[in-house]
Amino acid sequence: MAKAPVLTPQAEDFPRWYQDLINKAELADNGPVRGTMVIRPYGYGLWERMQQEMDIRIKAAGARNAYFPLFIPQSYLTREAEHVEGFAPELAIVTHGGGKELEEPVVVRPTSETIINEYFSKWVQSYRDLPLLINQWANVVRWEMRPRIFLRTTEFLWQEGHTAHATYEEAREYAAYIHRDVYADFMTQVLAIDVVLGRKTPRERFAGAVNTLTLESMMGDGKALQMGTSHELGTNFAKAFHTRYLSAEGKQELVWQTSWGSSTRMVGGLIMSHGDDRGLRVPPRLAAVQVVVLAIKEDDQVLAAVRGIGGRLREAGIRVEVDDRTDIPFGRRAVDWELKGVPVRIELGPRDVENGTAMLVRRVPGGKEPVATDALAALVPAVLEEDQAALLRESRARRESRTSEVSTVAEAAEAAAAGGWARIPWDVLGPEGEARLAEHGASVRCLVGEDGAVPASDDAPGTVAVVARAY
Repeated sequence: MAKAPVLTPQAEDFPRWYQDLINKAELADNGPVRGTMVIRPYGYGLWERMQQEMDIRIKAAGARNAYFPLFIPQSYLTREAEHVEGFAPELAIVTHGGGKELEEPVVVRPTSETIINEYFSKWVQSYRDLPLLINQWANVVRWEMRPRIFLRTTEFLWQEGHTAHATYEEAREYAAYIHRDVYADFMTQVLAIDVVLGRKTPRERFAGAVNTLTLESMMGDGKALQMGTSHELGTNFAKAFHTRYLSAEGKQELVWQTSWGSSTRMVGGLIMSHGDDRGLRVPPRLAAVQVVVLAIKEDDQVLAAVRGIGGRLREAGIRVEVDDRTDIPFGRRAVDWELKGVPVRIELGPRDVENGTAMLVRRVPGGKEPVATDALAALVPAVLEEDQAALLRESRARRESRTSEVSTVAEAAEAAAAGGWARIPWDVLGPEGEARLAEHGASVRCLVGEDGAVPASDDAPGTVAVVARAY
């Protein structure tokens, strides 16, 4: 049996466990500038799969990919006062270039609402140009004082969508569609992470938005992680950048806009949602390597068998890697694959070849069993789907078991401090109670309806505040 890798136990020190896992699973390293990160190939492979799955959903929503510059004139940000005020502490500003002081400083993009609106104002002339639905995959820079790899870094990777619509109703519905049918679908169906869909309070709202929709998930230590957001921008940026269109009735009208984003923070969420004391556990639908077939020792028949199994599994549509590196001890390789969280290992030695069997090892539930090699191609897809569903059930059960119904600010703060979430009526908590929670290191992660639906407004009857400590 493979020995457990030396990771700090979660129960002993969750942040240390997180850092240990990132290092030992070869996901990322700290970059040379404080707050930056180097994403290693295995970690980047997780992000690539996230990109692929997200991109399919984004394009199905009608958005097309584009690219906008990294550098933004500082004057662009000052046009929308709330926006620049919200981002001011995080901005990286370039004042010199080419050995000379720049006539106007440029900001390294923290987000692209301003520069994209500059071009939307050129591209949108008539109602026939709407809706305009744009997405970009890019890097952004927000100067981070307390960095943590994948969770909070000065530079990170993300997608940001920006849209312009003819009416408030159309923009609002599109923001909700992204929230529900793109983000929530991806996070639950691919990442196998349970998410609560809600709206942010005015205190937590995106700078420059009239409403922010969020997806919040409970991590293994009970803290919340914001997994993605979708914003209704109203006409705030349209006014600042004069983005208007000629309506069918011949009137000049302001466009209504949305923006929405998700980032490499989702990799951190994946680690903290599914990882255990033996390492990472990657959901099968996400995994770049769903199955690894390992040769236990150097043997011509064994090597031929593992390569043959790998080929048959690929033909069955499974993402497979054959590990025939018999110059590296088998135990070390098995531990490494377990640490990396590959859902299924298939291990073969000379005796297995003689018996026509292989050892099937499952990472998610644990355990191993001998299986006839000619049954693997039919068996493995079902195993992968079982384990995908099991991870989502675990994620949801954790949130449900560690969420308390409370009636006072003190009880909400206590629940959050104890490593759980609290639900409290918003009309009991209110903005004053929200400010008091901040003194205890807790925040309102989102507002939800009594039935779990997203409230239509901040003060909708029956609205409940979800309270937690957050990353």
